[in-house]
Amino acid sequence: MSVMDRSTRLPTADEIARINRTHLIDTPLRPADLLFVFGTREDVGLRVDTAARLWREGLFRWSIVSGGVTLGSEQSECSIIKAAMVAAGIPADVILEEDRAMNTGENVIFSLPIIDAAIGLQNIRSVICLGNTWTARRYPMTLHRHWPAVEKMLLTVDSFATPRALWHTDVEFRRRMLHEWDKIEPYKARGFIADWPQI
Repeated sequence: MSVMDRSTRLPTADEIARINRTHLIDTPLRPADLLFVFGTREDVGLRVDTAARLWREGLFRWSIVSGGVTLGSEQSECSIIKAAMVAAGIPADVILEEDRAMNTGENVIFSLPIIDAAIGLQNIRSVICLGNTWTARRYPMTLHRHWPAVEKMLLTVDSFATPRALWHTDVEFRRRMLHEWDKIEPYKARGFIADWPQI
């Protein structure tokens, strides 16, 4: 059975419990040096609203938005999301841009030199990762693989009406969750991600 086929399976109670305990996590948030906004085509408005709330609450000093041009769009995820963040009240000059990444690994790999050139990696001690609920801990695990020294926090969002802990009861939520969950062990084995110590 391929990974794509596996994403349509019905998970066991044990697998649901493991996913809820280890994958579907948000960490306590405290003021961070950087908000890392992972690009998306899903729930852009929700992600932007969340970033704007974090800004108003003083939870980050800088942000980077990472995401390239995806099929069916002429604009990069980065340019779409940054424009919306500025419209929501976040100053344009605190938002760094990475507009080539096509996956989570590239989000991180392509963003690090941009962050370093603009701010200096040594000046960033803490990062809040903001992304989709179903991708969950793979964001900080990817960041940890390439930037282990920085403290990582995680905040995820989605627009499903289904409560997060009941993701397995919604066909599409379940498909997305299992598709991402199934990547964890193969990606670890291939060195794409690293164990994140908060779990």
